[in-house]
Amino acid sequence: MAGAGSGDFGPLSFFKAQHRAFAETLKQRQGTEGLVDGLLLQAWDSFDRNVDIQAEGKPPLACHKGCATCCTLRVTATAPEVLMIGRYVRWSNGRFKSIGIDLPARIADADAQTRGLDEAQRVMLRLRCPYIENGVCLIYQVRPLACRGHASYDVRACVEAAAGRADEIPYSEPHMVVRSLVQHAMQSSLRDAGMAFGVYELNHALCIALQNENCCTEWLSGADVFAPAAVTEVGSDEMARLFDAILAS
Repeated sequence: MAGAGSGDFGPLSFFKAQHRAFAETLKQRQGTEGLVDGLLLQAWDSFDRNVDIQAEGKPPLACHKGCATCCTLRVTATAPEVLMIGRYVRWSNGRFKSIGIDLPARIADADAQTRGLDEAQRVMLRLRCPYIENGVCLIYQVRPLACRGHASYDVRACVEAAAGRADEIPYSEPHMVVRSLVQHAMQSSLRDAGMAFGVYELNHALCIALQNENCCTEWLSGADVFAPAAVTEVGSDEMARLFDAILAS
């Protein structure tokens, strides 16, 4: 893996370097709305650059524009990602409505159908993501790391899995590993800064963001504004212990 200002090195060192970089961004921008942009631009850039490095020599991805086969899965996101997507939806709502798409209403409808479902239940429901229109993601530019890190080498396997006829999909390990390391490093730095660092079910959290125009200010002040949408399979205490162990190693 590649880190800021150094050569290739392993996942543990990469995590620590990412943590330090996010901590510096937090130090420079904490308390300002530019923090969301700073953290995410940094996360996306690091993800893209390191996936390119780690995927060298691997088979080409089967993912392409117009393929939304996997877009029935539960999507989780961190608070900065929810805030960025919420802002994007607000800014784009007029343009979407001009072509007959009421995206906030779609998100609310999807949330009503999926709220409280775990990952397995969500897959069984096979409900298409509300951000998909004719196979294209309407929020692609600001999609969360969970989506960026989900990539397959075999579209047929994806189709079979989506139909419930297969369990195994040849996912891209570089995408999954880099996404996990970058996201967790960002969460770890948020936690050290005393900010809400959990992950949230995207549709539920976005409903909260779209209903509360002050949620960014509240999150910047330390409030866990998306707590009702928290995904709790891994508790915050357990996650914090893991971050501490990695950074102490």
